[in-house]
Amino acid sequence: MSFGEPNNPYGPPPQQPPSGPGYGQQQPPASGYGVPQAPPYQQQPYPQQAYPPQPYPQQYPGGDPQFPGGYPGGPAQMPRPTRVAQILVGVIALAHAIIAVAYVYFLTQWDEVMTEAGITGDPEAERFADLGKGVVVFFLCLATVFAILGLVLLLQYAKGGNTVRVCSIVYSSFAIVTGIFMLAYWGLGLLLMAVSIVAIVLSAKRESAAWFQRPRY
Repeated sequence: MSFGEPNNPYGPPPQQPPSGPGYGQQQPPASGYGVPQAPPYQQQPYPQQAYPPQPYPQQYPGGDPQFPGGYPGGPAQMPRPTRVAQILVGVIALAHAIIAVAYVYFLTQWDEVMTEAGITGDPEAERFADLGKGVVVFFLCLATVFAILGLVLLLQYAKGGNTVRVCSIVYSSFAIVTGIFMLAYWGLGLLLMAVSIVAIVLSAKRESAAWFQRPRY
């Protein structure tokens, strides 16, 4: 007789698998209100790395070393080469104004000079005299226009854009031509040519370009 047979009436009853708690049996406490819980997991803080303090952008008293008198966006004050170029443009304008006044004086004496030369009364000579007078009037108007243009450029140096710089270079280039025509007048033409060349060089410098191309807020 074997006690291991399940159908043996004299053997021990077969073992039943454990089942859940029945009626009246105490169940294990569940996690909830009133039940002590395990302390929450506290994340360890990461070690903070000490960074050296970042210095603020250094501001120069005169601005960016590449642009004296201002900041990297452009100079705050007109650079010295640009100021000199402005003065030279004013000198060119003044020279053209003087030339215009000289032409006006010459026209007032035109008839008297023609009479003393004996041209009056000769139709052919008078025709050439009138043609010469028209040329003088043309140069008078040209000198007047150049004097006005120079004055306008002179006043635009403080607030004007890059167009003022380009116009100053072109204006000074035409002034060289005026100087060539005026070489015979007391050295005024030679002086005008020298001033015009210096004005072109200063207007083309990097400092002048930075001044006229600076941002305007």
